[in-house]
Amino acid sequence: MNLDIFRAYDIRGVFGADFGVKSFYRIACAYTDCFQPKTMALGYDVRESSPRLWRQVASGLQNSGVDVLDLGRISTDMLYFAVVHYRTDGGIMITASHNPASSNGMKLVGQHATPISADTGLFEVRNAIENGFLFEQRKEYPHGTLQSIEFLDAYLSHLRSFVNLEWLLQKRIVLNANGGLAGQIAEQLLVDTPIQVCQRLFTEPDGSFAEIPGGRPDPLRPENRRLTTEAVRRTGADLAVAWDADADRCFFFDETGAFVEGCYITALLAEKILQQRGRGGVIYDPRAIWAVEHAILSGRGIPMLSRCGHSFIKAGMRENKALFAGEASGHYYFRDNFYADNGMIPFLLMLEYLSVKGVSLAEAVNPLRSAYPVSGEINYSFETDCQMRDALAAVNTATHCWGDPCVATPIDGLSVRFLSGSGSWRFNLRESNTEPLLRLNVETIGDEDLLIEKTMDMSAKLESFGAKRETQFRWESGGLIKRELGLKS
Repeated sequence: MNLDIFRAYDIRGVFGADFGVKSFYRIACAYTDCFQPKTMALGYDVRESSPRLWRQVASGLQNSGVDVLDLGRISTDMLYFAVVHYRTDGGIMITASHNPASSNGMKLVGQHATPISADTGLFEVRNAIENGFLFEQRKEYPHGTLQSIEFLDAYLSHLRSFVNLEWLLQKRIVLNANGGLAGQIAEQLLVDTPIQVCQRLFTEPDGSFAEIPGGRPDPLRPENRRLTTEAVRRTGADLAVAWDADADRCFFFDETGAFVEGCYITALLAEKILQQRGRGGVIYDPRAIWAVEHAILSGRGIPMLSRCGHSFIKAGMRENKALFAGEASGHYYFRDNFYADNGMIPFLLMLEYLSVKGVSLAEAVNPLRSAYPVSGEINYSFETDCQMRDALAAVNTATHCWGDPCVATPIDGLSVRFLSGSGSWRFNLRESNTEPLLRLNVETIGDEDLLIEKTMDMSAKLESFGAKRETQFRWESGGLIKRELGLKS
């Protein structure tokens, strides 16, 4: 087993290369030794390797005396619900999220769906394996039970409790489930509502991901976005919604087919939740912050900046009893959802928001796009980690060349604001927690030309240190930003 599969907040690698079937048995036993659970909820995603790996985890838990609730094939956010609903001591989801079919892994939680990350015991599990403990069936433990659980109806009821479905107005939508279960869950939520699904993309569960462009069930990949955009334009839909393969991230496209950046969705949802719940904390990440901060302060909420990543966001929410949190990556968290992320709740909330406001998604988002233009996340790869860190240090040194910088206290990577001189702009440059990449986000206050200029300046600096840009600039296709704002090119 390649122990590098233990990441900051999950386990993930290539099946057959980084780990084998028996590796998951060992991880399950190590988890039991570290956390001593009595009852565990266990589910798996649509990948073809997931059932085999699930059986190894179930055996490892049962042989360690743990009773297992068999959740079957589910989405990750369904695991969180089941752990709380059935009051188990924890849960494990077999998934590699948006990675290709050759990958797999685990997301682990403890009681109350609290995440198990590098800071809360995940590396203890890794260390137990590294120390060479042998995990055989131990006779001192009675063999744990295995019980199948049907909980879909309870889960759907929980989701519906976040909105008033009677307020939904007629809309035509496109669904892109990327081969996961999101499409089927969404359609069940929309029964007896005026919402019409006018096109379905990859809504039949398919763990091979063979029909998805590049075999990668990731809504953020350009070729994947393009399919969703084309479907909206072809059908004249009012909006589109896309999920990753394990359905815990949610993405939106407006009626022109333009992708809506996660920071804008966070701002709209923060506005809605603060209106409903009153004053409270809203957590957001440092990638793109100005639209979100404006929405929180306008709603008399309390802005709280957090490091990227679900384990850090959830810990901050619990500590501060925050109402809501949103990440630019498409994760949205709710206090009334056990402080956990969920891909279906934002879907329902946005439909209700647009219906109550009587606006289209573009009409809701365009003022934010105009006031706070963003680059979107741009990824850069390097031949070596040393080269990557040299590039990050070089950007830090070069900030004075771009204006009068205000360097924020480090939370996640390098965050710098420039509020004078040629205009107000900001960037965040950070190392990915899940891939060997630097991720760049740039934003300005009301100046698209400045956004383009500064993004390209920073990109040139990174490329001079050996970076390879993996993400297309939004403006490289010609007039894209203006089209997103509904303006004439």
